Amino acid sequence: MKALEGKVAMVAGATRGAGRGIAVMLGEAGATVYCSGRSTRGAPSDLNRPETIDDTAEMVTAYGGKGIPVRTDHTVVSEVEALFERIDREQQGQLDLVVNDIWGGEKWTEWNIPFWEHNLSNGLMMQERAVHSHMITSYYAARLMTKKHSGLIVEITDGTDYSYRGNLYYTLAKSSIINLVTSMSEELSPYNTAVVSITPGFLRSEEMLDYFGVSESNWQDAVVQDSHFAQSETPFFVGRAVASLAADPKAFSKTGRHLSSWGLSEEYGFKDIDGRKPHWGNYYQTIKHMY
Repeated sequence: MKALEGKVAMVAGATRGAGRGIAVMLGEAGATVYCSGRSTRGAPSDLNRPETIDDTAEMVTAYGGKGIPVRTDHTVVSEVEALFERIDREQQGQLDLVVNDIWGGEKWTEWNIPFWEHNLSNGLMMQERAVHSHMITSYYAARLMTKKHSGLIVEITDGTDYSYRGNLYYTLAKSSIINLVTSMSEELSPYNTAVVSITPGFLRSEEMLDYFGVSESNWQDAVVQDSHFAQSETPFFVGRAVASLAADPKAFSKTGRHLSSWGLSEEYGFKDIDGRKPHWGNYYQTIKHMY
């Protein structure tokens, strides 16, 4: 029996990147996974990327789970409410895991520009996409999970602390998720519902591969452009981190904590899908003097 067989999960932002990697690895562990996001076949989001939730759901099924695509804009309350009502109805109230990976801030982040010169609308849009969406999603997830007095909410972010990340608005969005986890864990603990944040390292996402002009098969060619890329990880690595945590019967002991893909790899012993065990934390300690 697979570790998550019989479990029901919902991954918000399952279209691409970490969200897709997480959804697919939950499928590998046997879970039923609702894959939500805005991009469907023939109807891409404003990011205009080729990946869709339909593709992700098919990958979940191909890896051994059951993928269910549900087009949802997680900044629209009525759409999120409808998503959880559907899960409640179809799964008879069962919802074991919710992963919040909504981001979509790539086009709104203006790097190397002080906040007072940064486009304010873009900065505020980041908060709507990456913070408001998580708050809305967690609101409805908690309403369903507390009825059963069990569940796990995983918030995907960048980093494990409140340090500056190169852009005020980006930093605010990512660190707000850490604060959200700390606060939610306090209120959900009496209901046996755990909440954690997890950060990946240097993510070798579809967009990052495109940026460097490489594919997964020859990604190491891009190391000449950025030496840090040698320490990158596929989205499936953080996916296995989430799957391993969700399968841990003692997962509740981690509620309120801010975790990392590499740290969970050390604890649970999983590898990336390419057989590597990247450890961004160790690597960062060797280069942090550069920043």
